[in-house]
Amino acid sequence: MTSLDDAGSAPGSADGPAARPLPVAGEPPVVLAALLAELMPQGRPLAREDAVATLRRNLGRIQNRVQQAFEAHEMSGLAAARWLAALTDTVMAGIHAYTVATLPPTEGDKPWALVATGGYGRGVLAPFSDIDLLFLADGAMGARGKKSVEFMLYLLWDLGLKVGHATRSRADCVVDAKGDATVLTALLDARHIAGDAGVFHRFENAFREARADWGLKPFLAAKRAERTQRHARYGESPFLVEPHVKEGRGGLRDLQTLYWLARYAFNVQRMPELVGPGSPGGGLLIAEEARAIRRAWNFFWTVRFHLHLVTGRAEERLTFDLQPVVGARMGYTRHGLQDGVERFMKHFFLTVRDVARFTRILEPAIERASLGPPAVVPASDKALTAAGFALADGKVIAAPGNDFTIDPVLMLRIFRMARDRGLDVHPLAFRAIVRHARHLARLRGGKDASAEFLDLLSGRDPATWLRMINEAGLISRLLPDWQRIVGLMQFDTYHVFTVDEHTIETVGVLAALERGELAEVAPVASELIGQLQSRRALYVAMLLHDIAKGRGGDHSEIGAQLAQSICPALGLTPEETETVSWLVLHHLLISQTAFKRDIEDPKTILDIAEVVQSPERLRLLLVLTVADMRAVGPKVWNNWKATLLRELYWRVAEVLAGGLSVPERDVRVARAKEAAAMLLADRPKAEVDAFLDLGYPGYWLSFDPETHARHAAMIHEAKEARAPLTVRARVLDSRAVTEVTVYCTDHPGLFSKIAGALAVAGATIVDARIHTMTDGMALDTFWVQDAQGGAFEAPHRLARLSVLVEQSLSGRLRLRDEIRKLKREPARLRAVTVPPRVVIDNHASNTFTVIEVNGRDRPGLLHDVTAAISDQGLQIASAHITTYGVRAVDVFYVKDVFGLKVENERKLAVLRRALEKALEVVEAPGGGVAVRAAAGAR
Repeated sequence: MTSLDDAGSAPGSADGPAARPLPVAGEPPVVLAALLAELMPQGRPLAREDAVATLRRNLGRIQNRVQQAFEAHEMSGLAAARWLAALTDTVMAGIHAYTVATLPPTEGDKPWALVATGGYGRGVLAPFSDIDLLFLADGAMGARGKKSVEFMLYLLWDLGLKVGHATRSRADCVVDAKGDATVLTALLDARHIAGDAGVFHRFENAFREARADWGLKPFLAAKRAERTQRHARYGESPFLVEPHVKEGRGGLRDLQTLYWLARYAFNVQRMPELVGPGSPGGGLLIAEEARAIRRAWNFFWTVRFHLHLVTGRAEERLTFDLQPVVGARMGYTRHGLQDGVERFMKHFFLTVRDVARFTRILEPAIERASLGPPAVVPASDKALTAAGFALADGKVIAAPGNDFTIDPVLMLRIFRMARDRGLDVHPLAFRAIVRHARHLARLRGGKDASAEFLDLLSGRDPATWLRMINEAGLISRLLPDWQRIVGLMQFDTYHVFTVDEHTIETVGVLAALERGELAEVAPVASELIGQLQSRRALYVAMLLHDIAKGRGGDHSEIGAQLAQSICPALGLTPEETETVSWLVLHHLLISQTAFKRDIEDPKTILDIAEVVQSPERLRLLLVLTVADMRAVGPKVWNNWKATLLRELYWRVAEVLAGGLSVPERDVRVARAKEAAAMLLADRPKAEVDAFLDLGYPGYWLSFDPETHARHAAMIHEAKEARAPLTVRARVLDSRAVTEVTVYCTDHPGLFSKIAGALAVAGATIVDARIHTMTDGMALDTFWVQDAQGGAFEAPHRLARLSVLVEQSLSGRLRLRDEIRKLKREPARLRAVTVPPRVVIDNHASNTFTVIEVNGRDRPGLLHDVTAAISDQGLQIASAHITTYGVRAVDVFYVKDVFGLKVENERKLAVLRRALEKALEVVEAPGGGVAVRAAAGAR
């Protein structure tokens, strides 16, 4: 029996690389004859131990020959899978023949057949896949048959094969199939291997008649429910950057489901049988679509074969570490600005999109064809009818006489009409759109097409409709630059989706903000979006903000240039075009400043205000930033980042409004002291005055009055108790962080030792303020989170944190050894490279040298980097810690021992080399990743 697999190149066919003779010893009948001669020399079966050795040797020879031929590119993955299945048949048939010859006949023997089911039944087999077998009889299995089944299974297990098996009568098969869709699906692929062929043919006839009685509907419902559960487990989006090749949306299983439905409904054995008006269903496919299915099937099988061979197991997930390996094995090399792995994954995602398209259009078409042609009726909605549409099965379809090729704008308008009425686009209409999408290019820059597209972009539930028109290929036809980001993957662990899917997700977040659905997690953005005067420009900017990724250079700058030509073509005014271009150019400004710069530094705020210049642009930028971050992935957004963005926004907004958010330093310090003194009014005056004399200006500008009051109480208690070290922690639920304050005698290495202790405790530092008081004491504040990005709040963990800090500062904790024990990143992530980078900036702050360090995140990284800074005799005033997947971006505000910026070029060069060395990652003994040790630092 053949199947959808026949759409690919089979051994000996004329349409693939397998057309030339294969480097395998003969055809399956020849291989089987040779095996039987070995198992039963002179017609007498070998002893069982010798038979197992013979079978194991032949099985290994088969697997090695197929692998060698596949890896030598002498056959595709599909051809290899078919050839491996065919040669495995010889082993199964040999075992059957050996079993029959070994077990003596008995009176009343009943015929039975050995049948392949599941994937093996389809005649395709991956190197480490299960072998599914059915021992089939007309009725109850006879005594000899039962012994034969047991004998064969033990032989198979001794060979180390993973076998799925069942023993059923013909009637059992029909009953079990009716009650279990999994059994039914497996039996659809049933294929005779050995034994009584008559038994199998009688089963086939009975099974075919039963399916005709049951109808397609129950099976279709079961497969849809199964697919829903599968997608929920492996990812609803087909564009996840670590896709599951077999079970993910748009993967092999979705393609197989289409075949099963066609097989069930029309009893076809090959998908090309659905091509042409005379085919079952009346021509559900055109030749081009059948070829696309063949390419997809062949591509996925090639990827899957490589995955199994590379990992040595039945691995189906294309993880980061495997993507470069599989891509290289398949011949993808660097081309222009794109790495080989990026080209490979783009091909993968384009293939996934094709399968998702086929699922959307072919599955309903099979359902409809099994019921007969749909009744197309004029809509009672006069506007719908006037626009050229009708209804079929309650879904929108082009009315008779309206041709998408003649009036391509209908391809966009049908989606808008369906959206406005809460209806679906009919699968037949979607199929026609996919087939004729190229005609939309004629309307590029046209008023009607642009208006329809902008309505879909900025109207109700835009992400749903953008995904549909992107899947249909319409966005690329209207905006050619979009095609370059379709299926484009960024090879990092920060972005969860491909660039086009991420962009559509961001538009969906914008709409959610407008609907008020994110008011709790993003209150400021939710409020501001209703105040915007440039709503349409915001949506277009969101669509274009990553349009230039994958081109090399700064994608913000290139994207801003592209916007200058794209926006007029979409019908935007010059003012809107300028706004869109500006937003694309600066779409990273807010996030990079909030997470990399000290927002307490007046120059930081003034620099942004100078770029933004208007409250409207600030509002637009804040909303765009929130939507962009929310759409990156579920772990990127948290309350701490929301708080930083919110505080930065209000500071800049005050400056733009002419407020006094950044008055002269002395005035601000005086106000801070006055506010603290008011809160400490119930304390003795001498105690308050002593506290007010402790802090340098930077301290008073870094905290609010309530925090100053808490510090005063903590310092007083520490002095009264003569405590050499005080550690206090408080959970800030609104910010999803825990604030850890350390008060002790200042000394070199303090910051680094505390950072190391926090790492050993399992806390991740997201921000820090470092202050040395006028009496030589250190008052250091760290804001930390747990591994999940939430507050570090379990009581026992907080208690351990304090102990570890004390042990680290006293020298009783061997930080280097403890850090090495910490859990390392999964092996699959090590393939993602993060080149070390050090940026030293003497312009970002008026009083500090700003150091930005980029490198692979790992336990103890902050400890090592701060050690390198301290070794150069520098003092750290604040630290801002951010991670993007496996990439850490740490920013430090530093000054020298005289309280000045570091401007000497020789010192800066030495500092850069020290930091680059601290960023190095070396292999640990016995594998894994270790870090270079560094001295203590502050």
